[in-house]
Amino acid sequence: MSERAADILHRVFGFNAFRGQQQAIIEHVVGGGDALVLMPTGAGKSLCYQVPALVRPGTGIVVSPLIALMQDQVDALCQLGVAAACLNSSLDGQAAAEVERRLLAGALDLLYVAPERLLTPRCLDLLDQVEVALFAIDEAHCVSQWGHDFRPEYRQLDVLHARWPQVPRIALTATADTPTRAEIVERLELADAACFTSSFDRPNIRYSVVDKDNPQRQLLAFLAGHRGESGIVYCLSRRRVDETALALAGHGIEALPYHAGMDAAQRAANQRRFLREDGVVMVATIAFGMGIDKPDVRFVAHLDLPKSMEGYYQETGRAGRDGEPAQAWLCHGMADVVNLRRFIDQPLAEAGDDIDEETRARLEQRRRVEIRKLDALVGYCESLRCRRQVLLEYFGERLERPCGNCDTCLDPPQSWDGTQAARMALSAAWRTGQRFGAGHLIDVLRGKATDKVRQQGHDGLPTFGVGADLDERDWRAVLRQLVALGLLEIDIAGYGALHLTEAAGPVLRGQQAVLLRRPAARAGGRSRRPKPAAAATLDARGGALFEALRAWRARTAKAQNVPPYVVFHDATLQAIADAAPDSLDALAGLHGVGAAKLARYGTELLAVVAGEPAPATATDPA
Repeated sequence: MSERAADILHRVFGFNAFRGQQQAIIEHVVGGGDALVLMPTGAGKSLCYQVPALVRPGTGIVVSPLIALMQDQVDALCQLGVAAACLNSSLDGQAAAEVERRLLAGALDLLYVAPERLLTPRCLDLLDQVEVALFAIDEAHCVSQWGHDFRPEYRQLDVLHARWPQVPRIALTATADTPTRAEIVERLELADAACFTSSFDRPNIRYSVVDKDNPQRQLLAFLAGHRGESGIVYCLSRRRVDETALALAGHGIEALPYHAGMDAAQRAANQRRFLREDGVVMVATIAFGMGIDKPDVRFVAHLDLPKSMEGYYQETGRAGRDGEPAQAWLCHGMADVVNLRRFIDQPLAEAGDDIDEETRARLEQRRRVEIRKLDALVGYCESLRCRRQVLLEYFGERLERPCGNCDTCLDPPQSWDGTQAARMALSAAWRTGQRFGAGHLIDVLRGKATDKVRQQGHDGLPTFGVGADLDERDWRAVLRQLVALGLLEIDIAGYGALHLTEAAGPVLRGQQAVLLRRPAARAGGRSRRPKPAAAATLDARGGALFEALRAWRARTAKAQNVPPYVVFHDATLQAIADAAPDSLDALAGLHGVGAAKLARYGTELLAVVAGEPAPATATDPA
């Protein structure tokens, strides 16, 4: 069985060997076993169900949450000569009927379908009439009600096991902490499934976190090192998206907005440009990104704090899917924490007293879970340790040594004994009645007699002016870290007031020391970039050939109305530029050149390598 899978891997996909646990997963599913696959973005999850679907008799049914993701994967498979199609709301009646006809005729290797469509009686009855090779449940973390991408329909997918108990199921996700994994197993009835867990580490991504000072200026400084590269900038609000996209465009950056408040046609057009053009920066809310397969995203920047470690990992994972160096940059401040806590508390506050005890208990449970997730992310931001070690520990994975590819490894932060500063801050919060936020407490500590300070009589407190030796930025860093350490908590009902926790007592009494992270110096220039992409290591001839191949790919993709990476990934073009093959046999042995693409594009590629005018561009394989 593994021989046939290996043959398909080479002949169809153009790869010479499986990576990591791919072979074990594929053999298990081909043998009829259920599987839960936890594998980071870019590690080759799709092959874990695509290869078994081609080995086993029948059609592989892939449950996928997004139309854009389905279409990209179908386009890519068709390029490989695989009979693939999708059923979703983007198809008109005639097109949907043609897909159903091909399915019933046994002419499809893979069918992608949204969970909403799959669960309709019509679709379920349709599948009863065909031989199903397997069910693949992609983005399986969508089943978790506590997750950042919750989709209610995913919780009904247990019908697959009940209705087709003999058909193997494979659930896949790149993002799942321990509770989410348990919920996937429970909701999808995968208790007897084999669990395959790969490392969550993405060593090609450089993580960095900066204290929010002047976010727009800080973002521009970061982007100065990424001119002409594709990337994503995440913002918390639609307004921030629009303002940021406009500001970046004003500085000559090809930036486009994306959020749920936009016209659907414009939103789709912007996404299409991001996928099909080089050097576009998408400025977006979290409405954008799940299922984005663009491999050459060189950076993901967060202008505001995400909602959780899972969300942060999922969003930053969209960078560097091709394995080349990429950056994840996060700008955060106390106001972000206040805003996110307000969002977390809002459902329970809006419910008021007009709900039953069961509903109240459920909302309260969700609130506690989301606060715990946010606290973990704040702790990550304020940590003195290697970013990657902290991130991986959240997902239950231990990295023995610091990674050497994050800001705390490359520019180790200075720590200082912040015990006295912590006691001052805690005392100021206590003496002002625990009714004020960070800004007011900083004014009191620095001895700034504002109208508000005088009106409250806080200029007469013993703590007034005791912290004048620290500037406002330093005090904001102190207060953020006290929140991260669990010594202060934010009272959203009190408009962001800072409350002392029980853990603050020993610090106030001088019984416990506090080690704090000193704020980094304000960045005056562009960010420190990771090493260049592998293509940049080609010699002059190879570099020129690589650019010629990229230009050919762009023309070919445009003619077929597909993203360039669907034709070939950069890694394949790099291999061609490096080897400069002079025959179809030599081209056939290169990474990513399968039989269908060799037959389709081989002559054109050899012409580009030889410096000759390429033949007419190949037409759509579908």
